[in-house]
Amino acid sequence: MLPTALISPAVHASDTAADTDRDRHRPARPLVIGHRGASGHRPEHTLGSYTLAIELGADFIEPDLVPTKDGQLVARHENEIGGTTDVSTKPQFASRKTTKTVDGVAVTGWFTEDFTLAELKTLRAVERLPAVRPHNAIYNGIFQIPTFQEVIDLARAEGRRVGRTIGVYPETKHPTYFNSIGLALEPLVAKVLKRNGLAGRNAAAFLQSFEPTSIRKLRGLVDTPSVVLLDQVGQPFDFKTSGDPRTWADLAQPAGLDYLKAFTDGVGATKNLVISRDAAGNLQQPTALIRDAHARGLKVHAWTFRNENQFLPLNLRTGTDPNAWGNILEEIRTFLAADLDGVFADYADTAYLARDLYLRAAGR
Repeated sequence: MLPTALISPAVHASDTAADTDRDRHRPARPLVIGHRGASGHRPEHTLGSYTLAIELGADFIEPDLVPTKDGQLVARHENEIGGTTDVSTKPQFASRKTTKTVDGVAVTGWFTEDFTLAELKTLRAVERLPAVRPHNAIYNGIFQIPTFQEVIDLARAEGRRVGRTIGVYPETKHPTYFNSIGLALEPLVAKVLKRNGLAGRNAAAFLQSFEPTSIRKLRGLVDTPSVVLLDQVGQPFDFKTSGDPRTWADLAQPAGLDYLKAFTDGVGATKNLVISRDAAGNLQQPTALIRDAHARGLKVHAWTFRNENQFLPLNLRTGTDPNAWGNILEEIRTFLAADLDGVFADYADTAYLARDLYLRAAGR
């Protein structure tokens, strides 16, 4: 673990009152995005996880959004909640277990769209990766499933407490699927954004989706900044259903970026699209993605930076334990040196420190 003196935002000179005026004139800093909150330290998508991410220096907190049966937006990584809540222990909900086809894949479990918000509030969150992060399991059973509104309220309250603006970075999950069952996400998201004054170009928010169509729809409803998410393999499900042959990798090329710039502000790219790895898994040189995106006025945020060896390039791992921490600071530094605009990180404290060290070394 990193010493507290190194990970606490309060100790960095760039955050002291004496440096406030100087900071106004510095170039914009790359964003630290608390991926599902501080999901390396607390069960993901809980108010406890989001609160800790802010405490550890995140500029934005990221809720994945799925709807309830009664049309409320809640923060869950997936609409299937068997692996992230204690629903399987509730006999009153045993009959809700079912199998559904979501984005062409058969999934068995319990689904948010089969529960009212009141019913979901009786559940408690559990750690999704207990074998990787057993320390998080001590928080099982403590936190409820939060609504999107509760996440926004938390960001504002904590922002006032820490004295800085905290943004929200919501993702529409499986929008084609939810539209097909009469629970279209985009109007629900737009309604909440408008209610909270987050529907304009200067909003402290980014919208995101793996489906470009969802971002196009949102742009027609609100003018909130947005990014289209890009994976390395496969294609957006909305493209698949419409017969569009383009893949996510195609969208990372100049022609794809030309298409995206008409309705979005950037891309949220998997790390390998930004800096590739060789056949052995070692980090190589940056691709052209950042250069090409910036040439078109698009930002690039990369996902997901995690401290554990199994998520790091081979040459930055420490020892043989896949769950031990490797040289994450060097990985983030390498990406920032490639002019990356933001990092999605499970450990906001580590990302904050890596950014701070990089900016200090660069004289920023």
